[in-house]
Amino acid sequence: MGVGVVDPILPEISSALNASPGQTELLFSTYLFVSAALMFFASWVATRIGRKKTLLIGLAIIVTFATACALSGHVNLIIGFRGGWGVGNALFVSTALATVLGASADPRRAIMLYEGALGAGMALGPLVGGAVGSLSWRGPFLATAVLMAIGLIAIAFFVPATPIDTSRRRSAAEPFKAVVDSRLSILMAAALFYNYGYFTLLAYAPFPVAEASVRAGRQFTPLDLGLVFFGWGLMVALGSVWLGPRCCEHVGIRRTVTATLVLFTIDEIILATWISPIPQVIGVIIGGLFIGIINTAMTEIVMSASDIQREVASSAYSGIRFLGGACAPTLAGILRSVWGIGGPYYVGAVTLVVTIALMWVDRRHRMRRCAHSVALQ
Repeated sequence: MGVGVVDPILPEISSALNASPGQTELLFSTYLFVSAALMFFASWVATRIGRKKTLLIGLAIIVTFATACALSGHVNLIIGFRGGWGVGNALFVSTALATVLGASADPRRAIMLYEGALGAGMALGPLVGGAVGSLSWRGPFLATAVLMAIGLIAIAFFVPATPIDTSRRRSAAEPFKAVVDSRLSILMAAALFYNYGYFTLLAYAPFPVAEASVRAGRQFTPLDLGLVFFGWGLMVALGSVWLGPRCCEHVGIRRTVTATLVLFTIDEIILATWISPIPQVIGVIIGGLFIGIINTAMTEIVMSASDIQREVASSAYSGIRFLGGACAPTLAGILRSVWGIGGPYYVGAVTLVVTIALMWVDRRHRMRRCAHSVALQ
């Protein structure tokens, strides 16, 4: 919920603090770049102090910096505090995935529930953000602090302490080695490009939606945007928990990913070319369904592609995901000024096409390795 709670107030912050859309997008990119950089070291921390302590420290940091954002009065201060927020996010997100996988005997179901929970949180976050953001742009930041405090208390009481196995400690370099591991490198590159396209929709969409409403002679409020992203998040959850697993079961996981990436590419092209309220709202919401399906399937593919320790694989994959996501809002302002309001979406569509190509290359490499291992036997 803490990720999406800020989405509906991006145009509001831009107006209230006299910030350009590019500056406002830095609220996302600073947070995501810091998260991405430190996620690579989350496994090093978790294997030394334990998963539970890592989760608690991460949430405590988020509570502190979300509160600082709410009390700030200048966009540059908020951008800086969002960087601190990203430190807590890095410790929490990658460790949470490893913790959920470690607590379940069925990795596929664990990943499905993990991505479904993310989708549900992203559905409720913008709704809360839109409601309190209608009162003040500071409200969503305070709401995030409260939500993260609830999460902290829940983990403190309900998540069992995790024993520290000194024999399983890993060096800080392990996640970087995982990124270039021959079994994972192409998939990591695919995740990087896919998350650029994904976060283009998540971080940039409020601005085209607001622009489309202005062109139609009305004004989208933070609550209106919250409702749009509530629908988007519901679709993410639906795709993660229900439609995605069924498609993977009946069609195959890689075919599901490829077909959904094609549909997502078409969706971003439509969003780039058709700047009017109904296509924008429908395009954003239906995009959530595609994202939910792809997120669950790609996470499963990456996490099962090698026998690398879960903390290490989770740190590497989470870091790459957030790095790709950080690039999207960082470049959105520049692309919009050069190619117009649809520019960021066109580039997002191109990155999705690159993702499709990389998934195909990875499949060919895996088929070749399997054939080689059979020949050796």
